[in-house]
Order: sequence, then structure tokens, then C-alpha cells
Amino acid sequence: MAKRKIIQVEEKVPFNMMVPLSIQHMFAMFGASVLVPFVFGINPAVVLFMNGIGTLLFILITKGKAPAYLGSSFAFLAPGSLVIAKFGYSYALGGFIVAGIVGCLISVIIYKFGSDWIDVVLPPAAMGPVVALIGLELASTAASNAGLTGSKIEMSSVIVFLATLLTAVLGSVIFRKFFAVIPILIAIVVGYLVAIACGIVDFGPIAKASIFALPNFSFPKFKLEAIVTILPVLLVVTSEHIGHQIVTSKIVDRDLLKEPGLHRSLFADNFSTIVSGCIGSVPTTTYGENIGVMAMTKVYSVYVIGGAAVLSIISSFIGKMTALISTIPGPVIGGISFLLYGMIGASGIRILVDSKVDYGRSRNMAMTAVIFVTGLSGIKVQFGMIQLTGMVLACVVGMLMGLTFFVLDKLKLTNDR
Repeated sequence: MAKRKIIQVEEKVPFNMMVPLSIQHMFAMFGASVLVPFVFGINPAVVLFMNGIGTLLFILITKGKAPAYLGSSFAFLAPGSLVIAKFGYSYALGGFIVAGIVGCLISVIIYKFGSDWIDVVLPPAAMGPVVALIGLELASTAASNAGLTGSKIEMSSVIVFLATLLTAVLGSVIFRKFFAVIPILIAIVVGYLVAIACGIVDFGPIAKASIFALPNFSFPKFKLEAIVTILPVLLVVTSEHIGHQIVTSKIVDRDLLKEPGLHRSLFADNFSTIVSGCIGSVPTTTYGENIGVMAMTKVYSVYVIGGAAVLSIISSFIGKMTALISTIPGPVIGGISFLLYGMIGASGIRILVDSKVDYGRSRNMAMTAVIFVTGLSGIKVQFGMIQLTGMVLACVVGMLMGLTFFVLDKLKLTNDR
């Protein structure tokens, strides 16, 4: 049986194909991306605007060679909420800007010294489970969105969840031609229609929304205490970015850390956060949901990603459109997330397989075992205002183990050299 055709990063897509493919990407990121402004208590329109602008900036800075969609970063939720409660949202924006500036400086250091160190501190036996954890640690979020983890589970939520998930899974297997590359979009439509039939869609927000609305731009203020509270999040953001670039590299079968380079993608990510803070939006980051869409559809074109960014910008000015998308119920988002997060987890396992990791070597077995347990155990390590847990903590543990084994090798103390 012939494999599905891959649409590579630089390939252009006909307009009649690009529109639904771009809509698919926008829907994939929407649920998670608007959650951050809701937590911060701001209107999501400015966030949708910045997601689009940030994504276009990312494509431009990475010379159109790194497909990625930038959505709202969850890493800033805890410190950002603390700053907002104590000083106000304007001072949180100032902290976001400074974090972005320091992140750009880190990218300059990587440009100067290269990214070969990643192979030392995170060899395949460590990188595979770290990448897998990006998807696996979000599994509970997908189940929660679907309404499957509460004390009382509604049958209507289960029906909508299953309709969405089964459409996406079966569609990826049996759909042909153009429909084979938009199974996520078709699944969202099917899930939404089933949700309407089950009576769990609230059309109230659409009726109340105005046709056109200007995003609520605001401006930053700076305070040292607020900056110091937010700045340590850079460790989380940088680890997350490296993981996303590595998993995307495996999906598109190109080393994005070399070309366009980790320094370019990390700079683009942080530069977007700077711009975001200047206009009143939340920090941005590359999105796992959209990586999952690429893994499933085998459509990697930056033109499709750019189309999704343009749609996001347009939707930020159309109140009715934003309201319509916001009525997509949790079970639909949960059904899609189940598959997309799992795809990211599978990509981590693929790293282990493709790299032919030898588990006859004690170090490889120990690395993978400790990283998986660290990431899935729920352990939390606190350093001042920053908390390390899940994939980020596992990544730090993996780096420490990688460095330790490297030093032991140099000292000729290991028994499997």
C-alpha cells in the first residue's frame, strides 16, 4: 500500500487546499491558547492577534525552514498570576519583555558556541523519553477537557468525545486524497455537530458578540521585583523549545537544530514574546498541538502554518468568529487532544527506535527509566518562585545524568565504554 504523500516544509499548497488545512491548525491551537488569557483575566482577542503575528515573525526569522505555530505559553502562568495579583497586569507585561530579551541573549550564546552540546547532555536515550513526556504529561489535560475525570461523568460528554476521537483516528486510516490531510478538521466538525445534537453547545456568546471588535491593546510597566519573579521561567521555556524543535526535526526528517539553527528558532520564539509584552498580550511558544497535526497529516508546509497565522489575526478583529470558535465544547477539544498528544509521545519513542538505542548498555537503561519516572511521578522541585515538574524537571535530570556519564567516560571510569 502506497504511503501518503508528504508535503514538505518549503512546498506551496494550492489555495483551495490551504484554507481548510490552515483552519485545521488554528482550531488545534485555539482551546489551549485562549485558556491563558482567561486565567490572566484579559480578553483573548489580543492573544489571537499576537499568536498570528508571532507565528509570522517566527517563519520570517527562521527563513521559512522551521514549521511551528506560536500559541500562548503555559510556563508563565504561575509567576505571571503572582505578579498580576500583587502589582497588576502591566507589570507582568514588563516581566514578559525582559524574559524575552534574556532569551534572545541566550540564543546569541548558542549561535557563538553551537548546539553540539545537546548531543552530550541529552543523548538519544535521554532525548527520546523527554520528547515523549511532552505529549504524555498532557494526557490528563486532554481527559479533563473531555470531562472524563470528574466525580460525575456525563454520558453526553462521552458520546461527543468518542465521536470526535473515532472520526480523527478512523479518518487518518481510511480517508483518501484531500480528506486524508484534514482528518482533524473533519473530526472537529463531526464532534461539534454531535455536541449540538446532545445539547451541550451554548450559542449565547455568539449572540452577544459584536461583528467587529478591536483587540484590547495595553502597554507594559517595569518593576524589578516583578521581573525577578518571572525571569526564572526561561529555564522552562528554553527546555520546552529545544524539545519541540527536536521532535519537529524527527517528524519532518530534517535537523532543525542545524538548519535554520537552534539560535534562530530560539531567538524567534523569544522575540515574539518581547513584541507580545509590548502590545498587551501573553508570552508565546511553539505549540505541541500543531506539531501533532503535522505528525498526523504529513503536511509540513510553512505556507499552511502562515495561513493559520493570518486567519488568527483576522479572527481577532471579528467578534462573531472568535465567539463561534469559543463555543466548541471541551469533549471535542479533548477528543482531538487525545490523539495529538499521543502523536507527540509516539515521536519520542521514534527517536529511540531511529537512533537504535542499545538497552544492553546500563547507562541507556538507567537514563530512560529515571527520566520517565521523574516526568510522570508528579514530583515538584521548587527554586524560589519557579517550580520544576513534569517534562522540564525530567529534562534537567536527563541533562545532569548525561553530563555525569560524559565526565565518567573522560575519566575512564565507566564499564560500558
